[in-house]
Amino acid sequence: MEKFGKSQPVKRVEDVRFLKGTGRYVDDIAPPDALRGYVFRSSVAYAKIDTLDVSEARTATGVHLVLTAADLKDAGYTQGLWGTIVPNRDGTKGASPFRPILASDTVRHVGEPVAFIVADSVDAARDAAELIVFDYTDKPVHLGLTTGGAQIHSEAPENRAFDWGMGDEAAAEAAFKAAHRTVTLDVEDNRIIVNAMEPRGCYAEPEGDRLHFSVNAQGVWEHKKQMARVLNMDEDDIRVTNPDVGGGFGMKAMPHPENFLTAIACRILGKPVRWMSDRTEAMLSDNAGRDLRHTAELAFDENNRVTAYRVKTVANMGAYNSHFAQAIQTSLFAKVLMGVYDVQTSWLHVEGVYTNTTPVDAYRGAGRPEAIYLLERVMDRAARELGVDPWELRRINFIKPHQFPYKTTTGETYDVGDFDRVLTRAAQFADRDGFDARRVASEAKGKLRGIGLCYYIESILGAPVEDVKVTFDDDGGASIYVGTQSNGQGHETVFTQFLSDQTGIPADRIRFVQGDSDLIARGGGTGGSRSVTIQNTATLAAVDKIITAFTAFLAEQQGVDENDISFDDEQFRVGTSNVTPTMLEVADMARAAGRDDLLTFDATATLDARSFPNGAHVAEVEVDPDTGHVTVERYTVVDDFGNLINPMLAEGQVHGGVAQGLGQALTERVVYDEDGQLLTATFMDYAMPRADDVPMIGFTTEATPSTTNPMGMKGCGEAGTVGALAAVANAVQDAMWSRGVRQADMPFTPQRVWGMLQDARVAAE
Repeated sequence: MEKFGKSQPVKRVEDVRFLKGTGRYVDDIAPPDALRGYVFRSSVAYAKIDTLDVSEARTATGVHLVLTAADLKDAGYTQGLWGTIVPNRDGTKGASPFRPILASDTVRHVGEPVAFIVADSVDAARDAAELIVFDYTDKPVHLGLTTGGAQIHSEAPENRAFDWGMGDEAAAEAAFKAAHRTVTLDVEDNRIIVNAMEPRGCYAEPEGDRLHFSVNAQGVWEHKKQMARVLNMDEDDIRVTNPDVGGGFGMKAMPHPENFLTAIACRILGKPVRWMSDRTEAMLSDNAGRDLRHTAELAFDENNRVTAYRVKTVANMGAYNSHFAQAIQTSLFAKVLMGVYDVQTSWLHVEGVYTNTTPVDAYRGAGRPEAIYLLERVMDRAARELGVDPWELRRINFIKPHQFPYKTTTGETYDVGDFDRVLTRAAQFADRDGFDARRVASEAKGKLRGIGLCYYIESILGAPVEDVKVTFDDDGGASIYVGTQSNGQGHETVFTQFLSDQTGIPADRIRFVQGDSDLIARGGGTGGSRSVTIQNTATLAAVDKIITAFTAFLAEQQGVDENDISFDDEQFRVGTSNVTPTMLEVADMARAAGRDDLLTFDATATLDARSFPNGAHVAEVEVDPDTGHVTVERYTVVDDFGNLINPMLAEGQVHGGVAQGLGQALTERVVYDEDGQLLTATFMDYAMPRADDVPMIGFTTEATPSTTNPMGMKGCGEAGTVGALAAVANAVQDAMWSRGVRQADMPFTPQRVWGMLQDARVAAE
């Protein structure tokens, strides 16, 4: 055990190698003799392919293989990419058009893969791509976030991907008719590009009769399953590994076409093949995020209590139904639809539409940020229209502590919460009482100042089952094998620290192993802020097995009853004797006794219910009315993450999430022209948040331990983003309200904000 006890703010051990440039990312570890893959992509958004002639490319210098859709079919690779399907309101299934690995007769978005070239070098492959004859007949492009228009798929009339509903539509209608007041707000949620620090990449190599596929993803088992399906292989014949991963954000959770192309090329050639995306390629081809339009309505009684909530959402699916997309835009959205408010009547209607753009899928906590952003924006608007303090309106409608466990109108059961206590702490921590003076000071400088609140709740679980393996190694240390995959969260530190806390094994003597489907039987990967909660619960189960087995072994060795042996998280104690071996010492005793069965322990944990982290984000912004420039002057977070394993890592996760939220709120926006060409395909045109966009972030916690797992933990990975969007947007709206701006949608770039102010000025004249 560490000197100062459990759950300490231990610094991330993996950062040393990352900062020194010695991380082992997929492009670092690919076989040096691997051939290089390059994707020839569609240059148009929607067209019929008339000619695809790759004959000259096949004979180009250094080229080993060129694959087209016809070649894949001839070789027996006929499967496409898989995606979830949700039920329509009429009981039918949502549309699921075939998404090919390579386009065959039609291309449906700019950047869609058309051919795959394998050569000695990337330059040789690119040169060969220039020799491909790609002739096509343009089709009318559909980009609008509406049904109708030029039909993209025969399986999706009117371009409708799905038409899903949840709740009681009739009861909601009756509640709105009987309401004392109703409030309606239209909200846009802008499309964003992932831009992980490390773009997507992978390599494939033969391992005897097996295939080794290494990919910078968020887990190995889903990729292994899908690889086996597409390559017509047995899963046991495939090994999938994840090395160090430089950012995932949900986008790397699911396979993309290049994964399969790389593996297929390896199988055909019998040689290692590697592929790595460049930045513009990533912007064109990575599954994107958000891109929704909402209409939200709240019904209030005479006491300003919400009696009903009604939402109509249109979600852009892009050109195809991607891996998790339909489920994310429906069920995950609904998990936290009602936020932290006591509302018993609701109706949610989500309609997905196909457009000639890159597919949209999980990204930055998809589902939860969209729902909370929508809810907290309309709550803020309601406070203005009702003439109520926005903080007080939330307090009036909070689920009260005595109401837990609380079943929401969408079927989720919140186990615990004390939202009023968290909000009170946030008001103190953010110095809300001092805001009026700060606003006056800003006005004296000619600036508009606003304050915005978001009270969020997240639904945490993801895959509810996780495995772990703990071994005692010949070098006198231990190893922990986990089923999750770090892509920047600090798993090496937190999982090693937790095992050390529970066993007394020094953290520097624990080896951390992740991302290898041959080394652990099963795992749910990383996503949905599930990792710490479910993985540490599995570790706790493994530790219980170790203690039980070591206790029995010691009892046999010492000739005492098992009840006379105890373990205090550092040492075993044998009765009143001075025999006090550590866990590593017992393992050495077992090895010496030939008890190899006591050197490896597997455990599986299953959580039957979700945990629900929640908290308050408070943003203060200044708006320059002459230029439209928005600066975030103060940012405060009070979170309820339950019991923390490593407070420093939790705070780091919040900082990163807030920065992502600020990016979407202030700078990031995907723009297509009328022909479906991506206009924001470089960092010259797509503005990521910079250091001067991010203020110092005040962070603290007010814990209400969860009852859904033994450690009382709640996830925290996406919480920063979930809260940041609405907090910043509400602050900008507050700043511009006095100037007559009544509709303020992200991103709040200077040009857009200046335009809002000018439009309001003209309308007032």
